Amino acid sequence: MPVTAKLSREFYEKFGDDLTNELVEWFNQVDATYRTDLRDLNELNFARFDAKLDQRVAELRAEIQAGLARLEGGLIARIGMAEGRLARLTVILWLSALGALALIKL
Repeated sequence: MPVTAKLSREFYEKFGDDLTNELVEWFNQVDATYRTDLRDLNELNFARFDAKLDQRVAELRAEIQAGLARLEGGLIARIGMAEGRLARLTVILWLSALGALALIKL
């Protein structure tokens, strides 16, 4: 909300209405200029902040994806090892069963 400069009645009486109104108008113009400059600076800073935030989010996503890829690779390797053990146990079970059947027939 803009604030309009206003001077005391004594100031008006001492310097006159024309000069005082001109001074008040100048103060208001300076205020408006500073407000505009500040608004522009804030928008520029926010744009820079937003760009940095987007960059950091992208970097974080890349790190998370890389971590998930490593985790997935590790899980696939462990599943492969478990499948290998299960296959070996299955072969051992079948061989034991065949051996037991062979002993029974003898």
